[in-house]
Amino acid sequence: MNLILAPMATLSHEAFRRAVVRFGGCDEYFTEMINASSLLNMGPWEKYYLLSGPEPDKIVWQLTGNKAEPMAQAAAFLAEREGIGIDLNMGCCAPQIANTGAGIAWMTKPTAETCAMVHGVKSAIANAAKDGAQEKRLSVKLRLGAEDFTDDGFFAFCDMLIEEGVQLLTLHPRTKKEKYRTKPRHEYVERLALRYDGKIPVYLNGAVSDRTSYESAIQAAPHASGVMIARAAAQKPWIFAEITGAHTEINAEEVAMQFIDDVEECQPPEFYKTRLQRFFAYYCDNFSFAHYFKTQMLNAQTPEQSRERVREYFEKCPEDCYHNF
Repeated sequence: MNLILAPMATLSHEAFRRAVVRFGGCDEYFTEMINASSLLNMGPWEKYYLLSGPEPDKIVWQLTGNKAEPMAQAAAFLAEREGIGIDLNMGCCAPQIANTGAGIAWMTKPTAETCAMVHGVKSAIANAAKDGAQEKRLSVKLRLGAEDFTDDGFFAFCDMLIEEGVQLLTLHPRTKKEKYRTKPRHEYVERLALRYDGKIPVYLNGAVSDRTSYESAIQAAPHASGVMIARAAAQKPWIFAEITGAHTEINAEEVAMQFIDDVEECQPPEFYKTRLQRFFAYYCDNFSFAHYFKTQMLNAQTPEQSRERVREYFEKCPEDCYHNF
């Protein structure tokens, strides 16, 4: 069973992957969404989205966009870089993404339009495999669809993706409007995996936060080929070690300090604050005085102020620093 780090906006960057790798890492690392048009324009921030460390051979580049042509051109560019493959985001429900025609909007557009986009991306990836280079894998991350989705419509949509050359599906089995409080319907992952009888791998995504929930998820979808973990990995960068049963010693202060250092190394100064806030919004939930610690970290204005607040917290709560499992 593959273990996969999910694509998360402002989180799935190199600094965060380094934190995960220090505890043994996982099988694949999906990048945060890369906007196709912005990538082609190669603005001042794009080079940071293209960092592929610390395990570049395990990278999956996730693309988002609202038009077919830029998606194909960006896929061709990424297909020449290291990594496993290209993933098309068809699951993001954030209004600033979906309302532009990107993310889950591809599931609700006319089928012919989505089909043409996928066909163009697949052709671009194939054309990029020159001089005997291995063709990059094409995958799609998707949801069940809008609130009025039907089983027939959902499975027909997935069949279309496979017919157009998609080689792996990751299903977050909630609808467009269903929030995280709603239990994901993991049975749809199992049905999708059985539909393709092992010929097309299907990854499960949603509500896996520890070893117990992992076991529950794979019990519901035993034919899934992998489990993708998102927010729980931000709270616990060691979650993959926890799931595999690896003995791990955690110095929580050291994890926090190293992450701040890595953000400074891997991100532009303009991104420091938001990247640190995003990580600590989850990471602080591990500790006895989570609300207080989180408030302190979210209000920090600079990396150095973040370091000071980490030091202050663990000086006051040294019992929170060391953990073993």
